[in-house]
Order: sequence, then structure tokens, then C-alpha cells
Amino acid sequence: MRRLFPVTDQTAPAPQAQPEDWSEAPANLVDREWTLDELAEAYAYPAPLTTPGTPATSDAPHRWLRANMVSTLDGAAQHDGRSQAISSDADMRIFGTLRGLADVVIVGAETVRLEGYRPARARDAFAARRAADGQAPAPAIAVVSASLDLDFSLPLFTSPLVPTLVLTGAAASPDRIRDAEKAGARVIVAGDGPGVEPDRAVTALAEMGLVRQLTEGGPRLLGQFAAAGVLDELCLTVAPLLTVGSAQRITGGPVLPDPERFALAAVLEEAGFLFTRYRRI
Repeated sequence: MRRLFPVTDQTAPAPQAQPEDWSEAPANLVDREWTLDELAEAYAYPAPLTTPGTPATSDAPHRWLRANMVSTLDGAAQHDGRSQAISSDADMRIFGTLRGLADVVIVGAETVRLEGYRPARARDAFAARRAADGQAPAPAIAVVSASLDLDFSLPLFTSPLVPTLVLTGAAASPDRIRDAEKAGARVIVAGDGPGVEPDRAVTALAEMGLVRQLTEGGPRLLGQFAAAGVLDELCLTVAPLLTVGSAQRITGGPVLPDPERFALAAVLEEAGFLFTRYRRI
């Protein structure tokens, strides 16, 4: 893996560098597998982050919502209904790192069903970092669902290390809410109608102290976050693949009245895969 952006004195090619000279080359120049600590530093959340209710004298953001998605060169966010086919080993290391840094992973119900979501696990590599930041051993999974059409017998609900959260609207079925709670999930109402309002969802999670927020989609949920203006950062893996077909893009939903501009924050590369980060301006 190499860092391509931001450009620094360690990013530019080493003059006349030969293979036998790589031991003396800057670390960012050598195409090698980065450690999890290096990835954690590269993907660290802005600091400090505060919870809602912090005195107005603080200018730190109350929470930070980042998305992690993968796309092919022709814009497909999945192949044959799943994202794994367009991923890579490096992409999965970054996937694990982003989870290792997050307080909560927000995911849509359809993605839970298609991807076979399981509870997040504690990882020794992130234990000290999480303890120092006052985080639980693993991130909570927060499932967004209006209908609560979920299998509450799955391990995601019955045996997580950290209780799974379910975000829904006020019109959700009381019976399904009881089923979720009986399975061990915590239900959070974040909308006055049948669905979840994105701004209320991220605020409700932040008020629980879950300020380092990560969403893994799917496309419809990410589209809702983007349209509501609550997405702060997009971590997008660009896979050097073509799938053709009509697979969904990384976002879905109505067209925004005006495109929203993001600024490039970083680019890493490994085996032709580009690992980009964009932040909302």
C-alpha cells in the first residue's frame, strides 16, 4: 500500500531508487502491507468530538458520520447482489479498521438481510485504543428499518457483544418493537412517521455517546444521509474492475436539487485499488 495523497516529501518517487535501495526509502513510498496501527492513524476521526449539550464555547463537532463503500470503475456498488466480489484483502483491512475506530455502525435493513450481518467483534489490535477513548470493546450495530421486517433470532440481535440498536419511526408496529426488545435489541424511535429521519437518527445516537459514526450502506440509506446533509465523510474504495450490468450505485434515491461538493482528503493505493477519503465542504 502506498499513500498518493496528500502529497508530501514522502509521497514523491525517490530519485534513482533501485529495488535494493527500498530498505532506506520513506515508509510511505514502499508498496507494502500497512499495519493496523498505521491504518488507524490514517483513518482517525477528527478530535475532539463532543456529545450534544456541550457548552456553546466548544467548536468541536458533536458527531462525525462517515460512510464506507466500494465501487467498480463503471459505478457498480455490488456484483450479484453483494459487495464482496468487488472487494480486496486491503479493502477488508480498511473495513475492519473503520469498524475498529467507530462507536456505532449504522446499516440499512436490506443490507443486513443481503450481507448476512453478524455482531461486530472485539479485536485485540484496537483494544488499547478503544479503552483510551472510553469506547466499548466493539462498536454497536444500529439497524435502520421502518417495517422491522427482521429476523430477531439471528446472532446480530441475540448474542452481540454490545447490544444491537434498531432505529425506526413512530408508526412502527408495536408487536415488532416488542419482538425486537425481547430479542435483546434496543429500539430507538427517530422519526414521526413510518420511516427514520436521518438527522434525528444521528443525533439520537450521538446523545447516547455514540459520536464516532460509520455507515456501511446500503445505497438507499447512504442516499438518505447524503440528501439530508448529515454525511461528513465518504471513504470510497475504487476497484479496478468492470461489471457492466445494471448494479446499483453507492447511493440511491431522488436526485439532489444541486450536487453536493466534497473535498479530497486522502488517497491510498494497493494492487490497483484506490482507497479514497472525501470530506464535505
